[in-house]
Order: sequence, then structure tokens, then C-alpha cells
Amino acid sequence: MTTARNRALDRIRRERTLAAKTKLLEVSRQTDDDMDETTIPDERLELVFTCCHPALGLDAQVALTLRTLGGLTTDEIARAFLVPDETMAKRLVRAKRKIKASGIPFRVPPPELLPDRLAAVLAVVYLIFNEGYGGRSELATEATRLGRALAELMPDEPEVHGLVALMLVNDARSEARVADGVVVLLADQDRSLWDQGQIAAGRIALERALALGGRGPYVVQAELAALHIEDPPDWRRLAALYGELAALTGSSVVELNRAAALAEAGDVEAALTVVEGLELDRYHYLHATHAELLRRLDRVEDARVAYERALDLVQSEAERRFLERRLAELHDEG
Repeated sequence: MTTARNRALDRIRRERTLAAKTKLLEVSRQTDDDMDETTIPDERLELVFTCCHPALGLDAQVALTLRTLGGLTTDEIARAFLVPDETMAKRLVRAKRKIKASGIPFRVPPPELLPDRLAAVLAVVYLIFNEGYGGRSELATEATRLGRALAELMPDEPEVHGLVALMLVNDARSEARVADGVVVLLADQDRSLWDQGQIAAGRIALERALALGGRGPYVVQAELAALHIEDPPDWRRLAALYGELAALTGSSVVELNRAAALAEAGDVEAALTVVEGLELDRYHYLHATHAELLRRLDRVEDARVAYERALDLVQSEAERRFLERRLAELHDEG
């Protein structure tokens, strides 16, 4: 009787969750006996897989899931995709309309279809973590938990272990990233505040990913995260890895990171050439990096303009204070 009671309570809870999320997606609720038996042990991860339907484009899958389940607002999702708020709002509306018009079923996919949705699920977890890494620690914690649950569900997927490693290594530095309300650069962080146990767990996850033959974008990013915390970092190796990652993703943000690594390796002019060729005007890190490179080349007035543009775009108060401090230092230098 106890077993039956617990099973009934589980059923009620799952039905309520399904009803609430279906309403958010504005699709007609479907009952499916298969919902009782699922290979996904984590209810929240189950819902992420459910939302990431391949009938939608990858960007639409990720954006809709972030909005519905990830706790992110439309403007936060827009920042993650580097598009205007209105553009993202329209994408979300179109995705919901397509679900309704096409009758896309809101149900957990069978085990054999999970790999088809993996790319979108990884992107969702990664972007939730990124938003948390910018200041909302509860989101970073939730993303890491989801990543570990995903690794248990799909233990032979190297990209899953790569993402877990990336999150663990980066989040291990969370206590040292901000001091007195200001962002602290990695090189200036108090390493005694780093969670060494979490870093070790991240390295184990990275070793697992590499042992599985992983060389996808999350594995490479995890390798970059591990290299960044070495003392001193091998900046030439980091620049080469960013080049590898850029070839995999075609991402301008990755190219921006490659430029930063080139600058740290001593080639500031080459870094500036890369940065000035990127179309990331809405991305405050572009302007902050641009300002730093210009400062190193003694182009003080140009650097001041770039810092002011970064301040126009930044959202995090800790990062805002950091940029304000840099701008004030620039005034002193001028």
C-alpha cells in the first residue's frame, strides 16, 4: 500500500507539472500512457527533452525551452543569442504558433530518439549556466545539476561529460570572481577561494570525455577552462584551441576569446585586427576587449570611447563597476 500511495503521488505531481508546462507552451494537452514509464530519472531534465522537439529549428528549441523551463526572461534570452529583445520575442511567438498549428506532441521522447535532441538540450543547459555565471548563482547550480543528471542518463556521450567538466571548472571559481562588488580578473583571483574538489571533479569529467574520443565544442571548451587555471597559462596553446573551437562553431564570440589569448601571448596588434573584424556591436565584452587592446597600444582616447560603449551594454553590476574602474584608470593615464 505504501508503494501504491507513493506511485499515485508521483503520478499526480507529474500530471500537474505536465499541465502547467503545456499551458505555458499553449499547446493542447495530450495524455500518453508512456508518460508513466520513462528512461529519464530527473523530472526537470525530462521536460527539457520534451520541449526540444526537432520539428522546430535548433534556435527555436533552445529559446522556447529557456523561456518555459529555464527561468530566463525574453530579454535575458535575447542577450544570450546576441539579438534585440523584439527579435527574440517574435521568435518565441512563431515557435509557439508552429507547435499549435502542427500539433507537435508534448511528450517525452523514447530512448532511441534522445540523441536527436541532445544538441538542443546541451545548448539549453549551457545557456542557463552562462546566465547563472553572470551573477545568478542559483541558475549555475541548477545547470550543473542538470548536466550531471544528463551524464548519468547518457554516459557514453563525450559532449555531455565535456559540458559537465566546463561547468564544474568554471563554477569552482565563483567565490573568487567578485570582491567588494567588482569582478576580479582570473589572474588576480584569490586561488585559496577556489573549490579544488570541484576542479578535480571537472578534470575527471574532462578525462572521461577525452577517453570517449570527444573533440566537439563542449569538450574543447572544457579543455580551455582547465588550461586557463594553470599557473601560468600557456597562451599560445589557448589561442590555438580557440582557433579549433572557432572552426567547429563559426562563433564570433570564440574569435573574440582567441583575440584575447593572442594579446596575452604578446601579439596585441594581431588581436586588435581580429577584434575590429567582428560584428558583435551588442556584446559588451567585444567593446571591453577592444578598449583593453587600445589601452595597451596607448590609444587612450579610442579606448575611452570603447569602454563607454561597453558600459552602455553591460547588465551585471559587478562587471559595470569593473568597467567603471578601468575607465577611471584610463582617465588617470590620460
